[in-house]
Amino acid sequence: MTRLLGVIGDPVAHSLSPYIHNQWLRENRIDAVYAALEVKAAELAESLDSLRGHEAIGVNVTLPHKEAVLKLASSASETARRIGAANTLIHTTEGTWHADNTDAPGFALTLEYGDISVDGREVFLFGAGGSARAVADILSRQGARLTICNRTIARAEALALDLAPGARILSLEDGLKQAQRASLIINTLSIGHAGETLALPQSAGGIFYDISYGKGAAAAIAEARRQGWRTLDGLGMLVAQAALSFELWFGTMPDLATAHARARSLLEAAQ
Repeated sequence: MTRLLGVIGDPVAHSLSPYIHNQWLRENRIDAVYAALEVKAAELAESLDSLRGHEAIGVNVTLPHKEAVLKLASSASETARRIGAANTLIHTTEGTWHADNTDAPGFALTLEYGDISVDGREVFLFGAGGSARAVADILSRQGARLTICNRTIARAEALALDLAPGARILSLEDGLKQAQRASLIINTLSIGHAGETLALPQSAGGIFYDISYGKGAAAAIAEARRQGWRTLDGLGMLVAQAALSFELWFGTMPDLATAHARARSLLEAAQ
């Protein structure tokens, strides 16, 4: 019987996760299919119950559900509990959902592969949601001098209290005014999906890293380049966290390099 996997979120139609995972399923001769499933916030609990009833192997979780699914899961990994957000659910043999977070180690892999050191460097993090929590956890552990910028100061303060003691807290407006000093800016805000950009200052040689990709990152990446920032999109993080999720579900690590190259080609063809 063909089993079900998928990614739940809102919006989710843009996601490359089905393309990536279905390739891996074919390569590993696993009888399963991975689909993008749009789920509204009010439908989350019911949708998870339905997926569990249909014996889904597991699901990935994207905006805006990463914090909510952790509360709905019956158990969670230490990483997911520490971060306070989950992007991967595993259907257990007991018929429950176990939550994990592969965003954090996936983000760490992109820093490693990109030879990006944050130890002792000024890093500005825009956003304070589920993805930002995973990013902040890694940045703090790797010794970054972190500034968290968010429209809602209270959410940024809560993130810092939980995961990044000592981080500076700024409003988004003030963060953008001071961002020129950053060696690395990481944008976790979803503004790119509406075609919005950040009013970035002129770069002093830093890197702008948007964890979105494709159309979701295009406007922000283009603006950053106009201001002289070196740019990096979130495709590498997408593939890395996906591979780690695949390993949790099936016990085997898929081919990251080939998947990344295929996904990049697909994005470029769509431009």
